[in-house]
Amino acid sequence: MSTRPERVVLVTGTGTEVGKTWVACRLAVALRDRDLHVAARKPVMSYDPDDDPLSSDAVLLARATDETPEAVCAPHRWYPVAMAPPMAAEALDRPSFTVEELVSEIVWPAGTAVGLVEGAGGVLSPLADDGDAVTLAEYLDPDRIVLVADAGLGTINAVRLAAGVLDGWPVTVVLNRYDALDDIHRRNRAWLVDRDEYDVVISAEQILPMLLGWS
Repeated sequence: MSTRPERVVLVTGTGTEVGKTWVACRLAVALRDRDLHVAARKPVMSYDPDDDPLSSDAVLLARATDETPEAVCAPHRWYPVAMAPPMAAEALDRPSFTVEELVSEIVWPAGTAVGLVEGAGGVLSPLADDGDAVTLAEYLDPDRIVLVADAGLGTINAVRLAAGVLDGWPVTVVLNRYDALDDIHRRNRAWLVDRDEYDVVISAEQILPMLLGWS
């Protein structure tokens, strides 16, 4: 990995399809709006080859940070099979890889103020042959972890399980797709804040005070 940014943020989730990329993109745009140099990296990605190529994680993150998709995720780490990355590599008869290898391939532009790193799947989803997002965090030692979760039924259990294995790093929970008019959404948020004492926000923009002030 090249020179470390001033701050590194790991974006992970309680599972697949919870909106990690959407939150990471919103956060990148909000930081750039404050004239901060932001770069995003996706160490590895797997995807359905029938999906719109313009909607891939690398393309969306590149658009949000004014980079190229190839800078966000090295092309040899694009696996066109909708499985966890190491499983996709195996299905494609491509070489296995480790988390250390993925981290060693991350290159940050000079002068990066905030480096966003997005994982794949949930916190404990296989990211490489030897690890997951927790292993990635151990290598990156991020200044903050953003944990993206749905806001509806099952949220409390999912957040507790995911946050429980991220002990040692400051974690901000983003309840994605939060609807203030939905009673279960409101109750889930209140429980996580009042009883479990998690830092919980309902938009990427609300993360900024924690990132900029590191409170």
